[in-house]
Amino acid sequence: KTTLQHIKNFICLEYAVDDMLLSELQYKFITDFEHYLKTICLCNHNSTLKYIRNFKKIIHMAVANDWLAKDPFMNYKSKLQDTEFVYLTVEELDAVKNKEIKIPRLDLVRDLLVFSCYTGLAYVDLEKLTHHEIVTGIDDEKWIHTYRTKTEIKSNIPLLPEALKVIEKYKNHPEANYSGKLLPVMSNQKLNAYLKEIADLCGIEKNLTFHVARKTFGTTVLLNNDVPIESVSRMLGHSDIRTTQKSYAKVLDKKVSIDMSNLQDKLYGKMRNKLKESTLKVS
Repeated sequence: KTTLQHIKNFICLEYAVDDMLLSELQYKFITDFEHYLKTICLCNHNSTLKYIRNFKKIIHMAVANDWLAKDPFMNYKSKLQDTEFVYLTVEELDAVKNKEIKIPRLDLVRDLLVFSCYTGLAYVDLEKLTHHEIVTGIDDEKWIHTYRTKTEIKSNIPLLPEALKVIEKYKNHPEANYSGKLLPVMSNQKLNAYLKEIADLCGIEKNLTFHVARKTFGTTVLLNNDVPIESVSRMLGHSDIRTTQKSYAKVLDKKVSIDMSNLQDKLYGKMRNKLKESTLKVS
């Protein structure tokens, strides 16, 4: 829907018409649309390519149905830029959890962040979460059973003690009870604005956004505690384990490095012990 609106606005601005025939689409339309997104809409490079790729899917449908004789994307090349992988370390997460905050709105924001750090829920999934999605699992413990809004993939997440504390704290909150939601969640815009204040209070220099919580769950809470990548993928609600492997590639590389270092210590430790035993026997 957002891509459609961008294209409507672009056509109106660039061509001074409300609509165009498919047969009028050319390579220049795509490059001009890219320029429009970056300069007029102020989209970053990766967001721009996301909108163009959405547009490309529709055009390929048109080509497949013979509504368009030539694919205007034939010579168009694009590549996503690597983005910084931001997540909270154990120390930073502890600083957020343990910080005494007396301002109610910031205390709520901190609690929502912590809840997502221990469940991996994206904002849109947290905002719609209800009491009905908290169930008793096969282990007789509390779980979240929900469907991700982005992919419609089922996501089953065991509730860790830190997340349960947040649920207990807000179980009688009037705003949550009135809306029928599990937690009183404000708008994403306000949440991210207040998170800047949380970062300042806790001495965190990273660009703290709500999406950082999901990354923190995948790394600091799961992967760094030896949870298998298959389980991580299921809890994050990824449609393909390759998505998890790609998203957390740098973290996985670091984990492999640590694991191999530990392995070397064990192997060479055994060798050193054998050499020591041999030396003692010779003596």
